[in-house]
Amino acid sequence: MELSERIQHLKPSVTLAAAAKANALKTQGKDILNLTIGEPDFATPENIQEAAIRAIKSGKASYYTPSAGIPELRQAIVDYTKKNYGIQYEASQAIVTDGAKFALYVLFQTILNPKDEVIIPVPYWVSYGEQVKLAQGRPVFVRGKEKNAFKVTVSQLEEVRSTKTKALIINSPSNPTGMIYDKKELQAIGEWAVKNDVLIVADDIYGRLVYNDNEFTPMAAISEAIRKQTIIINGISKTYAMTGWRIGYALGSQEIINGMISIASQSTSNPTAVSQYAAIEALTGTQEAVEEMRNAFAERLNLLYPLVSSLPGVTLNKPQGAFYLFPNVKETLLMCGYENVTKWAEDLLEETGVAVVTGEGFGAPENIRLSYATNLGTLEEAIRKMAYFIESKSQN
Repeated sequence: MELSERIQHLKPSVTLAAAAKANALKTQGKDILNLTIGEPDFATPENIQEAAIRAIKSGKASYYTPSAGIPELRQAIVDYTKKNYGIQYEASQAIVTDGAKFALYVLFQTILNPKDEVIIPVPYWVSYGEQVKLAQGRPVFVRGKEKNAFKVTVSQLEEVRSTKTKALIINSPSNPTGMIYDKKELQAIGEWAVKNDVLIVADDIYGRLVYNDNEFTPMAAISEAIRKQTIIINGISKTYAMTGWRIGYALGSQEIINGMISIASQSTSNPTAVSQYAAIEALTGTQEAVEEMRNAFAERLNLLYPLVSSLPGVTLNKPQGAFYLFPNVKETLLMCGYENVTKWAEDLLEETGVAVVTGEGFGAPENIRLSYATNLGTLEEAIRKMAYFIESKSQN
């Protein structure tokens, strides 16, 4: 049987592939230091676990829910956004999805016609382009210069804008770079989008994970005109250490949200009920655990940044948020006799047990991504082994 063209041309997620390979080696008994997955190494806070248990015991979690999510959670999302962004939505303008990743997928299925274009800054999260193509759209990549902290400018966006431009993705703080657009930069981009009727897809999933006195500015909070031009994508996975619970959400235009609800009704039916009740507690309950985790990530970043920066041949912008480092290893590759960053990362894993993600999947073939969502001991040992690997290869 011949598979569809869309699946034949679909590229696998490099982050999941790297994690799978690391886990496979680990099951073989090899000592693996895994820096691949963007997943907090903390347990879900107890108050959230308890809310889920109560929902199970009461029987509330036993049944289908509305495709858009239970009304209490949609209202909690609106209230949370009002508290943290200072802007007001109606509960009907929110949809709950099976993770923020699925919110993006459903959004593109809702807004794109064949050959519609979506502008995607580079480096980018690995699934943006593939999801656009699955919706028969065309990803248009714009490279953020490293000297500008990987951020794109209005002049760059204008260079690639066409009559087919439908949307622009802004991910701040960024996966994989950890860099943040400031208010002035966002306002300029937002006003450009409003002027040219380009939908802004604001991927805010790391908005609560910001460090060292840096600040997250929500795109949708800059002005009313920009808010109306923006779809917010967010979720509970990163902030609340709830990656396995699979709850994301989107907020925005009633017309677009209604379209997303229709697609969800014909695909997943509804997000998992027990996870929705847990998400209500996450958004409305105590936020102490969030701050504890954020402080731990900041400590790791401040320890890891100078260690990675000191590796031979490496250059690195210090991230402001999320939990990734995205060093440029172009000179390191040359020193080690490699022409390809993926091969370098594969040999690093095979020979030292240190698992990182190749930058090729993020549109950046001179970089690698390291996640510091793991303990300090693992991080320090991984960098020591990376240094040894580079030094041993450089001597050959």
